[in-house]
Amino acid sequence: MPKRVDADGHEMSGEAEYYSKDFEWDQLRLEIESDPSLRHHCLPPEVDDGRTNPSATEYFSGSESSASRDSDAWNDFHARHSTGKFFKERRYLLKEFPELLSCDEHSKLLEVGCGNGSTILPILRGSINVYACDCSIEALKRVEEVIDEAGLASLKHRFHPFTCDFSICGFPKWLACDSCRGVFLKKQETYLSDTNNKGREGLNDFSYLSEKKCCHGGVDFVTLIFTLSAVPRHRMPTAISACFSILKPGGLLLFRDYGLYDMTMLRFGPERKVGFREYMRSDGTRSYFFCLDSVRDLFVHAGFIELELEYCCIKSVNRRNGKIMRRIWVHGKFQKPT
Repeated sequence: MPKRVDADGHEMSGEAEYYSKDFEWDQLRLEIESDPSLRHHCLPPEVDDGRTNPSATEYFSGSESSASRDSDAWNDFHARHSTGKFFKERRYLLKEFPELLSCDEHSKLLEVGCGNGSTILPILRGSINVYACDCSIEALKRVEEVIDEAGLASLKHRFHPFTCDFSICGFPKWLACDSCRGVFLKKQETYLSDTNNKGREGLNDFSYLSEKKCCHGGVDFVTLIFTLSAVPRHRMPTAISACFSILKPGGLLLFRDYGLYDMTMLRFGPERKVGFREYMRSDGTRSYFFCLDSVRDLFVHAGFIELELEYCCIKSVNRRNGKIMRRIWVHGKFQKPT
């Protein structure tokens, strides 16, 4: 019997539980690839090279303007959803990634693409120090509010947000340095409440660290939870390499994202394609859908060791109309060699 979960895989009631096999992905693949109405999703890259959407080429220029459009789109997205419970706390994460339960007060985690904080909340309830970045200043404003609303304001001394597009510029070197982090946090207080361009530039101004010597100890964990799919496909290798560079030897990268032939992928029409398995929503945000091989190639090529990699195949029930939906996510754990 299908679990009663919402569109993001959260149980609608009761204690969160991690499960991953309501049906077989290969069976779904055969069904999708034999359906002529879904042919545009299955075209190989040599046939579908981004020309399905006549405007797709502008998104593959690799220019700063393209990156700025991506950032602005997510900024607008979080501004529109600044009120209400658009995302729910992802309580399942601690069951999916139990390593996070055994952290001590000295452990450091970097949440990449933190959004409004739905991933951060269950992690922050533990004892770990949480660094969180997003390309959207609106997202960072919202996550501060969400932490307060959840009654976790007393834990904010372990929460350190900053703006960053890791697929363009990597991560700041102060990330692993206690002395530089203290200076940064004081400077950040001046800018975080300011949403204009000056505020955004202030958050990204690390010139005051130029004369300091930063250590390179890194973080113990990196979480990429529904984040990499929002990065343009051609910038993903750079993004993964950035994650590898700031992990401590033996550190873990915890991954969860949209899988190939997920229900949301099948809803896109051909006019929304901007590349192979890559789509652009009407609001300008993008989404890529991963197969296991594409995830494996990205992480192993960056130097990671694969520990776990599988499809999570979940039947969810829409609470409004009772319709059963087949969701596909990719679950992965990768380790930086010691």
